[in-house]
Amino acid sequence: MNCTQVKQFILVGLSDRPELKMPLFLVFLSIYLFTVVGNLGLILVIRTDARLHTPMYFFLSNLAFVDFCYSSVITPKMMGNFLYKQNVISFSACAAQLGCFLAFMTAECLLLASMAYDRYVAICNPLLYMVAMSPGICIQLVAAPYSYSILVAVFHAVLTFRLCYCHSNVINHFYCDDMPLLRLTCSDTRSKQLWIFACAGIMFISSLLIVFISYTYIISAILRMRSAEGRRKAFSTCGSHMLAVTIFYGTLIFMYLQPSSNHSLDTDKMASVFYTVIIPVLNPLIYSLRNKEVKDALRKFIVSTNQVFVFMKLRK
Repeated sequence: MNCTQVKQFILVGLSDRPELKMPLFLVFLSIYLFTVVGNLGLILVIRTDARLHTPMYFFLSNLAFVDFCYSSVITPKMMGNFLYKQNVISFSACAAQLGCFLAFMTAECLLLASMAYDRYVAICNPLLYMVAMSPGICIQLVAAPYSYSILVAVFHAVLTFRLCYCHSNVINHFYCDDMPLLRLTCSDTRSKQLWIFACAGIMFISSLLIVFISYTYIISAILRMRSAEGRRKAFSTCGSHMLAVTIFYGTLIFMYLQPSSNHSLDTDKMASVFYTVIIPVLNPLIYSLRNKEVKDALRKFIVSTNQVFVFMKLRK
């Protein structure tokens, strides 16, 4: 096909109204700072407190890492839309952003499935928990999502950016995503859309199936418990994960598992804000505010940090 390939794209962003740009910039800057502090803080607390060196918190620290990377790929560039007249991104940078976004999104989806399996073993087979969730198995349950997500991201990024973009270079979105990019190409996109639907469907269905089966056994085991305190503790342990799963999977299903004819880019942008910006800041809040062990470890970390600062100040 003869076409003049574009060398850069222009991101439209969330709003073109000048009076909204600075307030939106401050809102998203605050959210991003909370995301960075919340997720990196959660990783630091888990690493420094020996009581949290368990499989559950190993998975949680990896989820926090993915959330931090996930948000950092999207939010800083998105905030440029509120500062510059035209938010330009090069062709290669757009490909890199799409690849990283897909990698971290897929990794988070699969990590949530690994965490569901961890909760299943902890509640349904507590006596075998440390054997079934040995360090080697935990590393495999984390390495597999990372490896698969990288392969999927590279595959889709290569497919997308081998297409010919000759209609326009203006992306009606605040980051480089498949759907708005496909609106700009003059190539045949049927095979690409089929791959999107197939890969997203297989990943969502398989991971949701793992979560559903795990929680079917978990709820059955909890209902058989004779102790009310044991049931309360078990539900409390699983509640944070179930809330995170519901928010994340629900948004992605709304976003991707629908026919392309039903896609409205403005609606997709609002949904994208939720799972690229809001979810990464919600996860550390969900897991810390609902978890007594994390709250105790965080309190201990803050006290010890204050003591270090006081000691350094006295020495001066």
